[in-house]
Amino acid sequence: MKLSVVIPVYNERATLRCLVDKVLSVPLEIEVICVDDFSRDGSREILAELQNRHPQIRALLQPKNLGKGAALRRGIQEATGDYVIIQDADLEYDPIEYPVLIDPLIQGKADVVYGSRFLGGRPHRVLYFWHSVGNWLLTLLSNCLTNINLTDMETCYKVFRREVIQSIPIEEDRFGFEPEITVKIAKRRLRIYEVGISYWGRTYEEGKKIGWRDGFHALWCLFKYSMKERLVKAPTSSADENVQGLKTKERSIGGE
Repeated sequence: MKLSVVIPVYNERATLRCLVDKVLSVPLEIEVICVDDFSRDGSREILAELQNRHPQIRALLQPKNLGKGAALRRGIQEATGDYVIIQDADLEYDPIEYPVLIDPLIQGKADVVYGSRFLGGRPHRVLYFWHSVGNWLLTLLSNCLTNINLTDMETCYKVFRREVIQSIPIEEDRFGFEPEITVKIAKRRLRIYEVGISYWGRTYEEGKKIGWRDGFHALWCLFKYSMKERLVKAPTSSADENVQGLKTKERSIGGE
């Protein structure tokens, strides 16, 4: 079993080395695909150094700043592992949780796993109230439009069977990836699980990039792709969809 870790990078010099060390320390067979979105802070040079030092790392360089969604699109299509996980480079999400996140996939119970910051049971850094309100509202609207019961639509940690995510066209170039992919996997009636994760959020002074404009764009994406998507048959899976819950804290997502 091999896990492809796709990391979009944009001006993450301060955290990049530490993040890669954490990823490589996970006791799994891993390939690391770092897609640099035309960083100007030395991140590209760090990636070149890390790629030369670690054969598991591939550094892909965008010709100009195209956005997070474009970086993810390229990284996902380059993935060769059995499963693909999205990993931000800012240390807000801890790679130590990979084994728990991929467990429903390995057991054949899920096609997609979301790491939920709000499912409970894991440490959280306490930060912005209005960010949590915005996230709750976006998740609520997403659930209304897709008839699934997620607790954290905007989470970075999303893990997919590779053939599933590579079969879904990603259209958003910037911060619209989360609502777009959520609508598209829901419309395909894929088996979705959630697993509780820890979260160490950054302040804006520490480099947090997402803002209120991105929240409004996420709203637009939810409506846009809900109207646009039609039911699509998911790639086949031999798993029994009626298997009971896992030993880890997790929930199966889906409409009744």
